[in-house]
Amino acid sequence: MSIKLENISKVYGKQYALTAVSLSIKAGEIVGLLGPNGAGKSTLMKIISGYIPPTEGTGFVKGFNLAHEGEKAKALIGYLPENNALYNDMYVREYLAHIAQLYGQKKGLKKSVDEVIKQCGLEPEQNKKIGILSKGYKQRVGLAQALIHKPEVLILDEPTSGLDPNQLIEIRNLIKEVGKEKTVLLSTHIMQEVEAICDRVIIIHKGKVIADDLTENLSNYLSDNERIILELDHEIDKADLEILTGVESAIQIDKFVWEIQSNRKDDLRQQLFEFAVRNHYTIRSMQKKENSLERIFQELTQR
Repeated sequence: MSIKLENISKVYGKQYALTAVSLSIKAGEIVGLLGPNGAGKSTLMKIISGYIPPTEGTGFVKGFNLAHEGEKAKALIGYLPENNALYNDMYVREYLAHIAQLYGQKKGLKKSVDEVIKQCGLEPEQNKKIGILSKGYKQRVGLAQALIHKPEVLILDEPTSGLDPNQLIEIRNLIKEVGKEKTVLLSTHIMQEVEAICDRVIIIHKGKVIADDLTENLSNYLSDNERIILELDHEIDKADLEILTGVESAIQIDKFVWEIQSNRKDDLRQQLFEFAVRNHYTIRSMQKKENSLERIFQELTQR
């Protein structure tokens, strides 16, 4: 296993940030780490990277114990923290060479810098000071410093935070390319990013793992309820919908639009059609709401 955690807990004062977290990540996997703000994602990544120790439990990276063989483990990790702290007064090439030297590299320094600059698409900006770069290029520099020593495990905390759509796609493609050769664990709030990049998803909530599965299997964690988006040509009362057999709740989205959740597996669309006919309403549209990752995340973290 590239990453293995056994009953990891982290306590700040009397507050548990993580509680008995156990997980394993195989070599070559790209794993998305999801959770609401304050769920413990950044704490978990800091523990895996060796930045902070756990209060309880044991962690391993490529078989090295983080508590007793921390230096060996950290040498195999590339870490991009959420805030991406960079030396703004240094030039891109100068900074990357500096980071490589911190990892103990002496020979082939220029070649390593050239390779990572090309890999991260930094050629146009390589001779500029980091402080004048755009947000997108600063993120590229952050990725480059995480990759400069050719790590086997890459840990990325909100790698696309603050990027515009074009920059987001570029960084996403770069992560996918890197993930062909390395184990990648990334934290993000962008569900489309997880669906596009990740093989597997781990969801944590209140410091505990509440879901861990392949991306395509996450719908198994949902309840049997279905949701239907209904648009009529009239305003109606919420009670008119919730009195229908099988309707658990009705949420008004717009003046004429409702999201209706059933409390059974039966398809409600026929009943809603008959309801509209009885009341001489016209149905403008009616469709099932797909089991998107966003819906799965919301349902699991609101239970």
